[in-house]
Amino acid sequence: MPDTCRSDPYHQGAVISTQRIETVIIGGGQAGLATGYHLTQQGRAFVILDAGERIGDAWRGRWDSLRLFSPAKFDALPGLPCPGPAWSFPTRDEFADYLQDYAAWAELPVRTGTTVRRVSSEGGRYTVETDGDQTYEAENVVIAAGYDRLPNLPDFATELAASTTQIHAHDYRNPGQLQEGPVLVVGAGNSGADIALELADDHEVFLSGPHPGEVPWRVERRPAHFFVPAISFLFRHLMTVRTPIGRRIRPKVLAHGSPLIRVKSADLKAAGVQRVARTTGVRDGQPVLADGTTPDVTNVVWCTGFRPDISWIDLPVFDANGEPDQFRGVVDSQPGLYFIGRLFQYSMASSMIQGVGPDAEYLVRHLVARTPAQPVSV
Repeated sequence: MPDTCRSDPYHQGAVISTQRIETVIIGGGQAGLATGYHLTQQGRAFVILDAGERIGDAWRGRWDSLRLFSPAKFDALPGLPCPGPAWSFPTRDEFADYLQDYAAWAELPVRTGTTVRRVSSEGGRYTVETDGDQTYEAENVVIAAGYDRLPNLPDFATELAASTTQIHAHDYRNPGQLQEGPVLVVGAGNSGADIALELADDHEVFLSGPHPGEVPWRVERRPAHFFVPAISFLFRHLMTVRTPIGRRIRPKVLAHGSPLIRVKSADLKAAGVQRVARTTGVRDGQPVLADGTTPDVTNVVWCTGFRPDISWIDLPVFDANGEPDQFRGVVDSQPGLYFIGRLFQYSMASSMIQGVGPDAEYLVRHLVARTPAQPVSV
């Protein structure tokens, strides 16, 4: 169908082009690219919109020393192996480059530098408005943008002394961003443990929060060659919303996250990281712990997770907690709307690289079954 043009008040009278296309995928990370691959295999018309200037920028924006928890053997998207030795652990930049190469290899229609500012629906079709001069009308929208992306900070963070450097893990890149002196890392999950261990080389570090547990092996050592394939199978096929064990553990996973994977308690202790109680407030400009103590620190790193940004999704599909009413990514109340890449969306692996391919295949089968084929035109 031909594009149309209209005036848009959000752009002060600028002429906005509206393109009609069968499916819009919002987000060009691993989940969006895997969905695009399966749509390509079905010969369907779609476009992938991504806010980054390059594919993979969401990974490049994380801290410098980040490495994946899973070996390259388990980091492939459908059809293309992840490069490098099978039992090596890709760095942040290596995996970002793989995503960029994957999009080129699969010839996926990705439009980078495009931020979606509103998704709405009228008359059975979806309208996807961007911050540029292009709007899309679509039969289907796949939200693969990881909308849990707003840094979650406690209200009392604003009460810390102005002299205290504070930064959220979302913005943390390396130790050079902090000033001299002790550091309180708030949040003892995988991100907090990784950052605390890195900072311990040059700082006195306090790691605040309950211990989440840890996997009982070293992911980089040979015994993991036996455990990881079994765990991968367990995560993808046994821990799902369709199995009793999956339904039992899913609420715990959603509430508490995962155990420590790479960094162990012994590593933190050897590095001099001091475990302390949960951070509950601020007194006289300094953080206060649950046991009433007040560590004297000059830096605070908030590893306190993220909260949903659903302001741009103008559709009645969310509950009071900002969670979409969906099953396996399909929103029955809004035919043609899909989510992918969410924590335990279908299985324990749904938010992991190895899990987005199977989830994307399921979504595309559902999409194809409900939408008559249209000519490919992007």
